[in-house]
Amino acid sequence: MCILHRKKESTYMLTYKIIACDMDETLLSSDASICRRNIEAIAKAKAQGVKFVPCTGRGFRSVEGVLKTLNLFDEAGQYVIGFNGASITENKGHRSLFWDPIPFDLADTIYRKSASYGLCMHIYTRDTVYISGVTPDEEDFLRGRMAYVPTAEKTLDFLRGKEEVCKLIIMHTDYSRLQEIHAEMLPLLDDITVSFSSNRYIEFMHKGVTKGVALLKLAAMLGVEPEETMAIGDNINDIEMLQAAGLSVGVHNLNPLIRQYCNVVTDATNNDGAVGEAIETFVLK
Repeated sequence: MCILHRKKESTYMLTYKIIACDMDETLLSSDASICRRNIEAIAKAKAQGVKFVPCTGRGFRSVEGVLKTLNLFDEAGQYVIGFNGASITENKGHRSLFWDPIPFDLADTIYRKSASYGLCMHIYTRDTVYISGVTPDEEDFLRGRMAYVPTAEKTLDFLRGKEEVCKLIIMHTDYSRLQEIHAEMLPLLDDITVSFSSNRYIEFMHKGVTKGVALLKLAAMLGVEPEETMAIGDNINDIEMLQAAGLSVGVHNLNPLIRQYCNVVTDATNNDGAVGEAIETFVLK
């Protein structure tokens, strides 16, 4: 475990009550499985009364398989932060505690502009992901991660009055191209939070939606102080979560751009139990 930004020793002795954990490239191995070390450490933390909260860009429905693997599925008092913070859901009965979609006309405007680039796009509603222009590379990346409905629609009119949109994505594996698109779309984004993830996505959510804001909302709901939370992540859409948490942990395979926001970085990567290492070090005492 590499300590980058040292806190007071007393901080590391805190009892962490919430672990907010990114999924892709953090909890999940590259093949979308969860290694035994992670599963066992999470089970031990849960037995100590710690809340293990997947904090992900995905929606609740696409996390259900992970929750089953971790024995958190349909559990009362256990939670998922989804859509980069646009939703907070209690696992028991899929009970919504917080939901902040993009105003529909704004989502439609952003989607129409995004469609003009001719790239793969994702549309996230509460329960369904629609994807247009799926490339073979994207199909391979999503296999085992989440289900989706293909669409060829160039506007969101097919959803109007039926479903709310909480996140939009443009996919490109060239990060510099995503930055160019971001710059070109800036005039449309005054009421939008923009983030990047998985080294392939630019993501659009309603203004004020971040994983960090949602973590603090959940902590307040549960009567947990921010200092009693730990966050584990790997990429740009985890920055606000790492900043909000009492202890911020980056996995060894992190995007170098987020290193400055991490108190510590694990020796293990996502493929060999980085989350387990963090829990063993700071939670299981």
